[in-house]
Amino acid sequence: MGCMLKYSCKQKKMKNNEQLINNIIGQAEGIKRMMKEEKDCYLVINQMKAVKSAVSSLMDKYIEENMNRCFKNPENEDSKELIRKLFKEVTKR
Repeated sequence: MGCMLKYSCKQKKMKNNEQLINNIIGQAEGIKRMMKEEKDCYLVINQMKAVKSAVSSLMDKYIEENMNRCFKNPENEDSKELIRKLFKEVTKR
């Protein structure tokens, strides 16, 4: 029996945050091993880009899932300051 709604199918396929973090840890350990073994620079950098992308995706997913909890009362001054603080942190390079 397939999924009735497109959204519910996508949700079932999505990994949870812990799985994503474990994948990132595995990728980082792979990079560490590659560097120790002095693998091709292109391959190492390519794996680093993959980790960077995975962390960015995890952060986006976390923000989306926790938006309501983080911004309980957007009209409250404390919430406005929190929004500014989080936005500054997320957009920092």
